[in-house]
Amino acid sequence: MIDPRSTPLALTAAAAALLLAGCSFIPTYERPAAPVPATYAAASSATGATQATADTAPWQDYFADPRLRQLIETALANNRDLRVAMLNVEQARATYQVRRADQYPGVGLAANASRAPASGSGNLTNSFSVGLAVSAWEIDFFGRLASLKEQALAQYLATEEGRNAAQVSLVAAVANGWLALLADEELLDLSRQTLASREESVRLTKMRLDAGVASELDFRQAESLTQAARATLAQQQRQRALDENALALLLGQALPGEVSASLAGSRLVNAPAMAPLPAGLPSELLIRRPDIRQAEQQLIGANANIGAARAAFFPRISLTAQAGTASGELSGLFKNGSWGFTIAPSLLLPIFDAGRNQANLESAQASRSIAVAQYEKAIQTAFREVSDALAGQATLGEQSLAQQRQAEAESARLQLADLRYRNGVASYLDLLDAQRSLFTAQQAVVQVRLAQLQNQVALYKALGGGAPAPAQVSSS
Repeated sequence: MIDPRSTPLALTAAAAALLLAGCSFIPTYERPAAPVPATYAAASSATGATQATADTAPWQDYFADPRLRQLIETALANNRDLRVAMLNVEQARATYQVRRADQYPGVGLAANASRAPASGSGNLTNSFSVGLAVSAWEIDFFGRLASLKEQALAQYLATEEGRNAAQVSLVAAVANGWLALLADEELLDLSRQTLASREESVRLTKMRLDAGVASELDFRQAESLTQAARATLAQQQRQRALDENALALLLGQALPGEVSASLAGSRLVNAPAMAPLPAGLPSELLIRRPDIRQAEQQLIGANANIGAARAAFFPRISLTAQAGTASGELSGLFKNGSWGFTIAPSLLLPIFDAGRNQANLESAQASRSIAVAQYEKAIQTAFREVSDALAGQATLGEQSLAQQRQAEAESARLQLADLRYRNGVASYLDLLDAQRSLFTAQQAVVQVRLAQLQNQVALYKALGGGAPAPAQVSSS
């Protein structure tokens, strides 16, 4: 035990060490310039890509269909991937708290008892002590622990942004799955109507064959077209089941019965419209897109790791201390004069480590360069996704209108072909070709309309999808 009279001197030395702690070798962070053009190639007044800042609306305001809102709420509550992302956030938060706790001394209750021969006499002596102890507390003079804490904080924030990105992706996936189901129902109705029409055509052709008016070739052609329609119907029934299963996986449970029942007879043209979105400027993606914010936090963490690697070149100072009572007899532990404390600072200066610290520093610097490239790639990917969605927005409307007009023209053609066939002017092959063309055009109308709606969902996701604002966490 140290003499209590030396207490002021020891406390002064400890305070001086604490005041000197706090140096940092973390490089000054500078956000890399966005490696994308200042505007989108497809930007126009029609797409709303203006110079003004425009925040993406929350999904509750963007998706107007109440059934879709119900499905999204169910998915957010039950989707297992999102649940894992949330648990990853909790794990990263706990890791940050561990790193933060490393900066403070751990105090515990220490009790010791020993019995050993005294030097010289050989008589056995007892020693008992009890008190509070600090074991090997590292005084962070060169900021190694602070750098590790900053890295853990950045990783925690990156994980939080990863959860936000997963949520945006989940909302978009549920919306796309719902639209696909609506398209499946419309295609199924179209296939059923076509199959019924062709079965009636087979029946009439059979009657004409029996009456000697039509040839067996006409009958076989009508039968072949009917079987093709039946095969298409089976394929679309299978696709609808697959799409429902995929949506159920996103929801984390089966499709609600009332929602499933409401799908019968649904048409994409009757789906509630989604509000137009202003794209704004590419620079706004840096604060809108959670995946870009995630990449930047990972870059900040890699930058902080360099500080920890640099600090490893300098002495590591640690402190072991104990304050309590000691006595040669167990009954004398708490008597006057038995109180005192010990303090044992230590310093370890690396001299030879076979290049380990230098290699760690080079690895940390390489990791930062990788993080810079990943951050820039995230920006470029976001820019492309927005540009693709804007290009689709500019052309899918025209394609949908043209496809609708083609279907109307094919419908008129079928009526004329049927009239000409009944009057003996055209062959049955012309009639069958008109039926095939109309069916194909009607399917294309549904598919293009689906692509148009899913493109709006893609634009919503590409612009950040109304993700929460960046989390603010104290680094103290």
